[in-house]
Amino acid sequence: MAGMFELFVDAESYFRFRLTAPDGTVMAVSKAFDNKTAAVAGIAAVREYAGMGLIADVSPTERRATPPEARDVTVQVREVRRIPAADLHARSREIHRATSDRRWAGAV
Repeated sequence: MAGMFELFVDAESYFRFRLTAPDGTVMAVSKAFDNKTAAVAGIAAVREYAGMGLIADVSPTERRATPPEARDVTVQVREVRRIPAADLHARSREIHRATSDRRWAGAV
């Protein structure tokens, strides 16, 4: 079962949405939107981009035992390979066609 987007009004009367896992765990909460139409457009954008989203690992390989205020803070910059959206859509269609075509099931 897939997660679910829940549209709600927060304490400051702004529209927000949250993404919940099938077990009810809140996985993400959106920014505040002025109207419902903008919030729904935000859900559509998350649906569009999340499926093909790249992962950029900016965390260190090991966790240090020293507290953050005692250690030297350095930022590691890693190059993220960007693939044009048009290329991603074409590759997605190719994969979909390859997996949805009829296949030979053996001797009949």
